[in-house]
Amino acid sequence: MAENTGAPLTVIAASLQRERRRVGLSLAELARRAGIAKSTLSQLESATGNPSVETLWALSVALDVPFAHLVEPQRPKVQVIRAGEGPGVASERSDYVATVLSASPPNARRDIYRVAAQPGEPRESEPHMPGVVEHVVLSSGRALVGLTDDPVELLPGDYVAYPGDLPHVFRALAPDTVAVLVSEHV
Repeated sequence: MAENTGAPLTVIAASLQRERRRVGLSLAELARRAGIAKSTLSQLESATGNPSVETLWALSVALDVPFAHLVEPQRPKVQVIRAGEGPGVASERSDYVATVLSASPPNARRDIYRVAAQPGEPRESEPHMPGVVEHVVLSSGRALVGLTDDPVELLPGDYVAYPGDLPHVFRALAPDTVAVLVSEHV
């Protein structure tokens, strides 16, 4: 006789709740889509049910997630990008490189960049999509950052936020100026 070595009920319960909320379904709607009783789903989400492979498979299909997402514990995702690594994109007109640190995941609306710039030609940006807000924290050096008509001088540790849907500029005032830029799509 095979021993039951399945995933703990608490992992399944947490996974079902997380995935159901992610797609915005009620208990009743998810149960209907999976072809199971609402009471069965309620028991599974409260870690009191006894799920079969068939039930979990139907739920994974209804939630559009791999089966493993429901039975494996969620592990924290740690991502490290060392200085000088990562996909960098250089400006054509200035000594400015933006390295993507974190692209916006689904259901989020922001990108994170590491900016490295040298004195000389500023990085002038045309307006982005309506509603974009840019946040900059200067790590080292000095820079003029913000709206083209009224940039702010930043020193290490300083922060500025400005509408990215208006013309804006990043001008390094000291060698090896580095900043973190978050582009938020509101």
